[in-house]
Amino acid sequence: LFSRGPIKQSEGEDPSVGLFREYLRLRTVHPDPDYDAALGFLGRMAEELGLPMKKFEVCPGRVVLVITWEGLNPVLKSILLNSHTDVVPVFQEHWKYDAFSAVKDAEGNIFGRGTQDMKCVTIQYIQAVRRLKAEGRRLLRTVHLMFVPDEEVGGQKGMETFVKHPEFNKLNIGFALDEGLANPGEAFTVFYGERNPWWITIHCPGSPGHGSRFVENTAAEKLHQIMNTFLGFREKEKQRLNTSECLTLGDVTTVNLTMLKGGVAYNVIPSEMDITFDLRIPPTVNLQEFERQIKAWCKEAGEDVTYEFAQKHMNQNMTSTEEKDPWWRAFSGACREMNVTLEKEIFPAATDSRFIRAVGIPAVGFSPMNQTPILLHDHNEFLNEQVFLRGIGIYERLIAELASVPPCPGEA
Repeated sequence: LFSRGPIKQSEGEDPSVGLFREYLRLRTVHPDPDYDAALGFLGRMAEELGLPMKKFEVCPGRVVLVITWEGLNPVLKSILLNSHTDVVPVFQEHWKYDAFSAVKDAEGNIFGRGTQDMKCVTIQYIQAVRRLKAEGRRLLRTVHLMFVPDEEVGGQKGMETFVKHPEFNKLNIGFALDEGLANPGEAFTVFYGERNPWWITIHCPGSPGHGSRFVENTAAEKLHQIMNTFLGFREKEKQRLNTSECLTLGDVTTVNLTMLKGGVAYNVIPSEMDITFDLRIPPTVNLQEFERQIKAWCKEAGEDVTYEFAQKHMNQNMTSTEEKDPWWRAFSGACREMNVTLEKEIFPAATDSRFIRAVGIPAVGFSPMNQTPILLHDHNEFLNEQVFLRGIGIYERLIAELASVPPCPGEA
């Protein structure tokens, strides 16, 4: 019901808000995202903007869509405005309203999955470009609006694959904007790097036996030591964060036990047990040394304890935030002129920016949401319409400034 047809706009409602609410109603939620509905909607936006659109099926059923606004000098490096079309699942029983009905309450808060992560940014990009074109602006550099699938499930069938595609190289990207996070205060948060996600399973083999005996060298004993070691390290990092005013979540390593596996019966000591952790490691950490530490922990836990990674990202690229950098100078200068205060951080989770930076392209994560609680992936995710509308104006200025950066050394 909620993924078909335009939403009925409230009386006096800004058309941009109506468009945002319409997009929120599309059920692009895993495990079965309605990407066809999203592509249809975005195709309509390209037609309204009068801009060419290309689709790239990077994996079966997974399409990257690119809308291009050609600049006055298309040979120069382009600006990428990236967003993802998918959203995470909901637990409807915990929501005030249907998570895909895009209800707006009396205070102007719009509720729906994707209001913060990140359908808001998609519409803000589109509406900012619409305003610039309506003003008759022609920008020096080409601007690409890119909409990718599967970010919320790791990006393997989306951006991670597309950055290796010849068509991605043809976009000639010089600088990219991608999603950030809300900021509960007056400032706006901008992210110049990301922690590396490591999903690791420790395999603990041991001696089996009857549940009535004190069997030596059991899998559970080894698993117990691994658990204590990893969670002990977790506590140290937690204390480091809590006792330093200089550190944010993105500056420390988080460790969370996410799965335990083992055993076949109440009275049988298992011959093997597995324990899985989700690690998020800052780009300032020496990853080779950190893995050596994991090897040592496994060795200390007992004989034949091994590990394997389900995910192991090693990219430590960070985007320059020095004023001498022309991209950052344009971004931060535009923010200063709009009285937008920036707080620079390492992103605590993972976005498609990590794949963009991995191929040598500078990228910042920025969602213009201040005075807003951080509710991505949470129940009752919402964004106030005034915050949303202000964000369009912020992007309008940022896009114009970034696409007007003079030719850099090495550019034609």
